[in-house]
Amino acid sequence: MMLDAELLGSWTLGVGSWEFAARYNRAQMTILITGASSGIGLELARICASHRHDVVLVARRRDALAALAQEVEALGVRAHVIPIDLSAPGAAASVAAQVSQLGLQIEGLVNNAGYGLFGPFVETSLDEELAMIQVNIVALTELTKRLLPAMVARRSGRIMNLASTAAFVPGPLMAVYYASKAYVLSFSEALAEELRDSGVTVTALCPGPTASGFQAAARNEESKLVAGRKLPTSREVAEAGYRAMMAGKQVEIPGLTNKVVAFIPRIFPRRAVPPVVRRSQERRGA
Repeated sequence: MMLDAELLGSWTLGVGSWEFAARYNRAQMTILITGASSGIGLELARICASHRHDVVLVARRRDALAALAQEVEALGVRAHVIPIDLSAPGAAASVAAQVSQLGLQIEGLVNNAGYGLFGPFVETSLDEELAMIQVNIVALTELTKRLLPAMVARRSGRIMNLASTAAFVPGPLMAVYYASKAYVLSFSEALAEELRDSGVTVTALCPGPTASGFQAAARNEESKLVAGRKLPTSREVAEAGYRAMMAGKQVEIPGLTNKVVAFIPRIFPRRAVPPVVRRSQERRGA
């Protein structure tokens, strides 16, 4: 049955049967997934549930979370929903507090929430970019900081942070987004090394452009990078990410083309890369 942290104080299960206990004691892990209402996060929630993991679903849209929770609970796992906007200051602390209220032991953390914004930096909205930094960097860092110590104490845990192939290059026309993903990749790799031999692993998932709704939200559907291309599906990226997280792989770049894109900047002078990225980012006809 779907559990909403906001209703915890007034709602009880009212079930005491051994059948209920048996059903819900089979979960392998409890995994918290941010940005779970759409795209890669939604598919990760479905995949985690299909592998018998209970899930904590975090996103802004309560209705979408409730529908997803009902869907995955049909697989015999528990789904808890925490509707919250991670761009709001204090949101990550609120998520951690609600997890504690629910009495949950988080064994897996997927920091998937994030978004981009297209346009020259001098013209884009400061408020939107500060909110993007709050979601892409601050909330990710704070949730990791708050949930990691218990994993280390248990000597067991899996963390996956959604980076991007954008993490490997500067990104003119999406300067703040690309920079935020460079932070995610660097943070993840450094943390993975710190946690070596701790029983906790950290994975940076670095997909390229994906058919996930990201481009529409970032307002760059007409970018040469994505327009007219057949993009990998959110499901394909999520499956690659889940496998990498469970294997404890530090960096996962799904797809051969994306691996090449991530490697190329290493063999060219750094100053030559931004103009190439800019041309790929520009809208068709520009």
